[in-house]
Amino acid sequence: MTVTGLLIFLVVGAVAGWLAGTLIKGGGFGLVGNIVVGIIGAFIGGVIFSLVGLAAIGILGQIISATLGAVVLLALIRIIKQA
Repeated sequence: MTVTGLLIFLVVGAVAGWLAGTLIKGGGFGLVGNIVVGIIGAFIGGVIFSLVGLAAIGILGQIISATLGAVVLLALIRIIKQA
Protein backbone atom coordinates (compact mmCIF):
# COMPACT_ATOMS: atom_id res chain seq x y z
CA MET A 1 0.00 0.00 0.00
CA THR A 2 1.34 3.40 -0.94
CA VAL A 3 1.34 6.43 1.33
CA THR A 4 -1.43 7.96 -0.76
CA GLY A 5 -3.52 4.80 -0.47
CA LEU A 6 -3.02 4.75 3.29
CA LEU A 7 -4.05 8.40 3.59
CA ILE A 8 -7.19 7.79 1.52
CA PHE A 9 -7.98 4.74 3.68
CA LEU A 10 -7.66 6.82 6.86
CA VAL A 11 -9.70 9.72 5.47
CA VAL A 12 -12.49 7.38 4.33
CA GLY A 13 -12.47 5.77 7.79
CA ALA A 14 -12.57 9.13 9.56
CA VAL A 15 -15.42 10.46 7.39
CA ALA A 16 -17.45 7.25 7.70
CA GLY A 17 -16.93 7.11 11.47
CA TRP A 18 -17.92 10.75 11.86
CA LEU A 19 -21.03 10.30 9.70
CA ALA A 20 -22.08 7.18 11.59
CA GLY A 21 -21.50 8.90 14.93
CA THR A 22 -23.58 11.83 13.78
CA LEU A 23 -26.40 9.58 12.54
CA ILE A 24 -26.51 7.24 15.55
CA LYS A 25 -25.22 9.06 18.61
CA GLY A 26 -25.50 12.69 17.69
CA GLY A 27 -21.76 13.40 17.65
CA GLY A 28 -18.36 12.10 16.67
CA PHE A 29 -15.85 10.09 18.69
CA GLY A 30 -12.74 12.16 18.07
CA LEU A 31 -10.35 11.61 15.19
CA VAL A 32 -8.92 8.28 16.30
CA GLY A 33 -12.31 6.93 17.39
CA ASN A 34 -13.89 7.93 14.08
CA ILE A 35 -11.10 6.25 12.13
CA VAL A 36 -11.44 3.01 14.14
CA VAL A 37 -15.24 2.95 13.82
CA GLY A 38 -14.95 3.77 10.11
CA ILE A 39 -12.37 1.06 9.40
CA ILE A 40 -14.38 -1.61 11.21
CA GLY A 41 -17.49 -0.24 9.51
CA ALA A 42 -15.80 -0.52 6.13
CA PHE A 43 -15.26 -4.22 6.72
CA ILE A 44 -18.87 -4.75 7.87
CA GLY A 45 -20.20 -2.62 4.99
CA GLY A 46 -18.12 -4.60 2.49
CA VAL A 47 -19.61 -7.84 3.78
CA ILE A 48 -23.15 -6.42 3.64
CA PHE A 49 -22.65 -5.05 0.12
CA SER A 50 -21.24 -8.35 -1.13
CA LEU A 51 -24.15 -10.31 0.38
CA VAL A 52 -26.60 -8.03 -1.40
CA GLY A 53 -24.61 -8.19 -4.64
CA LEU A 54 -23.47 -4.56 -4.73
CA ALA A 55 -19.99 -3.11 -5.15
CA ALA A 56 -18.66 0.13 -3.69
CA ILE A 57 -17.13 1.99 -6.62
CA GLY A 58 -14.97 5.05 -6.07
CA ILE A 59 -14.33 7.00 -2.91
CA LEU A 60 -17.97 8.04 -2.51
CA GLY A 61 -19.08 4.40 -2.75
CA GLN A 62 -16.46 3.42 -0.19
CA ILE A 63 -17.64 6.14 2.18
CA ILE A 64 -21.26 5.03 1.80
CA SER A 65 -20.35 1.38 2.36
CA ALA A 66 -18.16 2.19 5.38
CA THR A 67 -20.81 4.48 6.85
CA LEU A 68 -23.48 1.80 6.50
CA GLY A 69 -21.22 -0.71 8.21
CA ALA A 70 -20.30 1.77 10.95
CA VAL A 71 -23.99 2.51 11.61
CA VAL A 72 -24.63 -1.23 11.94
CA LEU A 73 -21.63 -1.52 14.28
CA LEU A 74 -22.79 1.36 16.49
CA ALA A 75 -26.35 0.03 16.57
CA LEU A 76 -25.07 -3.39 17.68
CA ILE A 77 -22.90 -1.78 20.36
CA ARG A 78 -25.91 0.19 21.62
CA ILE A 79 -28.04 -2.99 21.78
CA ILE A 80 -25.32 -4.89 23.64
CA LYS A 81 -24.84 -2.05 26.15
CA GLN A 82 -28.57 -1.99 26.90
CA ALA A 83 -28.72 -5.74 27.51
